Amino acid sequence: MLKLGLGPGFMILVPIFVAITIVNKSLSLISILMICMGICGLFGSLLYFILPKKRPVEVVLVEGEGSENNSAKDSSSVIKKHRIDCYLESTAANIKKNNSSVIGECSGISRESGGVLNMALGDSNPAEIDEDLHSRQLAVYGRETMRRLFASNVLVSGMQGLGVEIAKNLVLAGVKSVMLHDEGVVELWDLSSNFIFSENDVGKNKALASVQKLQELNNAVVISTLTTELTKEHLSKFQVPCHSHKLSMKRKANAEVTIEHCHDILVEPVVILYYMHGCGARGAEMDFRNAAVVLTDVTLEKAIEFNDYCHDHKPPISFIKAEVRGLFGSVFCDFGPEFTVFDVDGEEPHAGIIASISNDNPALVSCVDDERLEFQDGDLVVFSEVKGMTELNDGKPRKIKNARAYSFTLEEDTSNFGIHEKGGIATQVKEPKLLNFKTLREAIKDPGDFLLSDFSKFDRPPLLHLAFQALDKFVSEMCRFPVAGSEEDAQKLVSIASLINENSGDGRVEDINPKLLQHFAFGARAVLNPMAAMFGGIVGQEVVKACSGKFHPLFQFFYFDSLESLPTANLDPNEFLPLNSRYDAQISVFGSKLQKKLEDANLFVVGSGALGCEFLKNLALMGVSCGEQGKLTITDDDVIEKSNLSRQFLFRDWNIGQAKSTVAASAAALINPRLKIEALQNRVNPETENVFDDTFWENLTVVVNALDNVNARLYVDQRCLYFQKPLLESGTLGAKCNTQMVIPHLTENYGASRDPPEKQAPMCTVHSFPHNINHCLTWALSEFEGLVEKTPAEVNAYLSNPVEYTNAMMKAGDAQSRETLESVLECLEKEKCETFQDCIMWARLKFEDDFANRVMQLIYSFPEDASTSTGAPFWSAPKRFPHPLQFSTTDPSHLRFVMAASVLRAETFGIPVPDWVRNPKMLAEAVDKVVVPDFQPREGVRIETDEKSTNLSNASVDDSAIIHELIRKLERCRENLPAGFRMKSIQFEKDDDTNYHMDLIAGLANMRARNYSIPEVDKLKAKFIAGRIIPAIATSTALATGLVCLELYKVLDGGHKLEGYRNTFANLALPLFSMAEPVPPKVIKHQGMSWTVWDRWTLENNPTLRELLQWFTDKGLNAYSISFGSCLLYNCMFPQHRERMDRKVVDLAREVADVEFPAYRRHFDVVAACDDDEGNDVDIPTVSIYFR
Repeated sequence: MLKLGLGPGFMILVPIFVAITIVNKSLSLISILMICMGICGLFGSLLYFILPKKRPVEVVLVEGEGSENNSAKDSSSVIKKHRIDCYLESTAANIKKNNSSVIGECSGISRESGGVLNMALGDSNPAEIDEDLHSRQLAVYGRETMRRLFASNVLVSGMQGLGVEIAKNLVLAGVKSVMLHDEGVVELWDLSSNFIFSENDVGKNKALASVQKLQELNNAVVISTLTTELTKEHLSKFQVPCHSHKLSMKRKANAEVTIEHCHDILVEPVVILYYMHGCGARGAEMDFRNAAVVLTDVTLEKAIEFNDYCHDHKPPISFIKAEVRGLFGSVFCDFGPEFTVFDVDGEEPHAGIIASISNDNPALVSCVDDERLEFQDGDLVVFSEVKGMTELNDGKPRKIKNARAYSFTLEEDTSNFGIHEKGGIATQVKEPKLLNFKTLREAIKDPGDFLLSDFSKFDRPPLLHLAFQALDKFVSEMCRFPVAGSEEDAQKLVSIASLINENSGDGRVEDINPKLLQHFAFGARAVLNPMAAMFGGIVGQEVVKACSGKFHPLFQFFYFDSLESLPTANLDPNEFLPLNSRYDAQISVFGSKLQKKLEDANLFVVGSGALGCEFLKNLALMGVSCGEQGKLTITDDDVIEKSNLSRQFLFRDWNIGQAKSTVAASAAALINPRLKIEALQNRVNPETENVFDDTFWENLTVVVNALDNVNARLYVDQRCLYFQKPLLESGTLGAKCNTQMVIPHLTENYGASRDPPEKQAPMCTVHSFPHNINHCLTWALSEFEGLVEKTPAEVNAYLSNPVEYTNAMMKAGDAQSRETLESVLECLEKEKCETFQDCIMWARLKFEDDFANRVMQLIYSFPEDASTSTGAPFWSAPKRFPHPLQFSTTDPSHLRFVMAASVLRAETFGIPVPDWVRNPKMLAEAVDKVVVPDFQPREGVRIETDEKSTNLSNASVDDSAIIHELIRKLERCRENLPAGFRMKSIQFEKDDDTNYHMDLIAGLANMRARNYSIPEVDKLKAKFIAGRIIPAIATSTALATGLVCLELYKVLDGGHKLEGYRNTFANLALPLFSMAEPVPPKVIKHQGMSWTVWDRWTLENNPTLRELLQWFTDKGLNAYSISFGSCLLYNCMFPQHRERMDRKVVDLAREVADVEFPAYRRHFDVVAACDDDEGNDVDIPTVSIYFR
């Protein structure tokens, strides 16, 4: 019965209806069966809709090869199959005996001989994307790439630090399934690099010990394990397509499992509770391209064997081999003989607005000087909206050359085309790129061009290519890694490398650099956390590329080293000996002295978002601030939101609403219980200098920024500059990231160079002449804020204190005050809403006013044939001639606008929103009741056309009189309001899709875009632009933090010079890595003295003004002006200032600036303007005067 899909309900209901039949004798047996089947079917359907349907749910079973303890059992017990046809019975012990498991929702899982898992390849329905969770990632990848990821299956072999970092990034990205493979058990050594393991996991299988914590990152990912030797047969099963029903399993407290949709699924016996709810066939074959294999800890021989299989498979399986050995790392990628990249760089296609096109061969295309063109020679473009020369509007891609800032040449003869009249847009066409990968067997002999990361090491990749081969041979011969500090092992590795090099033919390396190979040998066994984090980001991104075709793959070898991170002093071999601690792997590379410095460091991490979470994980694993003298302080005033969970991996869904810093600190302490961490919820700014006071800054060792805005970075930079503390800076933007080391007296500070300010569209363009969707969204956001935030706030300000408010308006007496009063009066009088129907009427009239009346007025003032004062056409590019909209209840976008606007209007007035507003038919009926008055254009309406204008308010000679009249009307209006009446001011919140904020903004923007024939955008794209969402993914964050922590070794060692540090810019999309030493600070010299921005002059003993001026004179400087903040303490041009000579400078500061210094403040700073004896100005450092 269960196989028929009837279930236990059928067995329960039949006897009941039989009894009824016996009593009433009114139902036949056929009737009974029909009724029971119908009820069971209904019950099953209800369960189908009631139970969770998101891609995955939680847990389960499967794939159980024996471990070391039971591998010797008879193989027949391993390959025995059990068909789940009905209620299965077994014991919970069977679950524990299996050494492999699947966590998450499983589709079509079956076991073949040897217990091989056929991964979840069923259910080809497009996965629903949780836009709240993945909004920042969607901004990078787009929906199509995300859907491909959601259908991707990845095998990661090797669960040391690197493998876990890769798996973490893939689980956060939301791939469909991840299989974890490792035969080994957890050792104390592994705790240096693996954030998943704890000391309680020592002795457990690495893959099994990783499952639970990885699953917590994303319940929508199926996580399975393989704990026996990886074979090609596993890969074949890994790629087998299947038709199956969905198997969804949920972890229970008693280890019981729930199965949904289970027909003909072969598994090992487990304790199962069977839920039956409609077993319709819903499976389909999988796209083979959505699979990848990543090997992180296998021999070269095995890797070649597996790669040959993957490369020759039809279709190919994407293959990645990655290794981290101490401060050295490598990646090799092979995505098959022919791999298509659909989007090489992930950037939006560039476009240009056309001003003119010549009738020539070749044709010259000139564009408006609104923005510089980003085209390059050889690009393909398509034309649209061209007037006159319409032959170009055929959608055919055309190649360009001679690309300039505002023009390009078209490789086409336009002599016989129509004459260009006006307008047109040229848009870049992004072509797919076909890549032909070589196998590892071929590439190891002929690697081709290596991807460089540091041009000062241009000769390093061939040497590392040789070193990794030599290490593989060493391990194969010795069955172990070289011992840290062993000269004998290092020499053997050098000998092996020499032998391989001699047989390399044309690929022979001229200098094998024995010293470098010695360092390579010493750290070969260690997986360092910063290296694992860095390469985990790189490899994770390569997997995304393999599964989606988004971004250009690494082609094909990448080698990296951070040898500069080693201590500058020579170390005794005993320094590398293990101490039986969790840091032994790190000690084997850096020695025990540097480890002690790490543990005793006093760090300040500013921010606990995506960067902050990664930093805390890295620092905890490195042992930073874990010693008796150490302390780590982290601060962040933000709380956790759902959108954080796809990148900020220390947070879980049950942490939403909690303080980021507190949750992150607790999670970091679980990674390393020895971490001494304090979590604060304060911003770091001038207002919190009582919290982060002088003593706090003076006691710091290093500051690590994990911020997301420039102003906060600049403030922290100034604090570090002032207190001369190292600042490790980093940031990400989508697939890009950068790091900057700010080291006292060695490098320039963060604020020494800044990006140019973002170009803002002129006010008149945004309000009357938009020509792209950004302009429309800028206007829409401004309208939103005015309608539901600023105007209600102004109303409340007036009602709270009418006298004070109106006096302030009368005192200002300008056009802006007049317009504010007009909006307040309009809101309380003409547009006041008392019922929801009033709100609908307001929304409908708002539509008419914004998208019909205003446009008709604009067209009336500037007809399509209007000319400028110079005789040129007024409506020339980039201006677009608008058209008014005709409202229609049959247009869903019109109704959505009215719904969002009316709901938010009701919220501001405190009016309940009826449920029927979401019913299009009922809403349309309510809208049809609104009477829309006819519009008549007015004469003399002034519309701003000056692009330099920054104020659209129309000033009037009688503003003051109008303001007085408006205030009188407001007073009369206030008398008619209910006692205590207030409006609700609504602040924009982009990440809540239920609040209608983005619905209204997207509606405003798209209706305006429709006015001007501008392509519209969906709500998600509108959210990205209007909400200024910063694109973010876990991989670039991991890369940035790994690079910063490699620099942290250098900072805490303390002996590195400028050339030892590295700033980095990386773009994982290309991929591109650009590392260079930092820029030194500017040096100022004067009379044998020299100083930089890092220097601060201090004057002790609470000096007088005379003593301060004499102190400058002794340095050969004439101080002609001294100020404190914005207050002038002394200027030689003011005779009365000479009377201050014998007063204490601190007393002058208190009196002139009217300040009182808090008890914790021991000094204050003054700025002195000085010149030399020749009258030349001299820039001097800040002067600190200590008065306590």
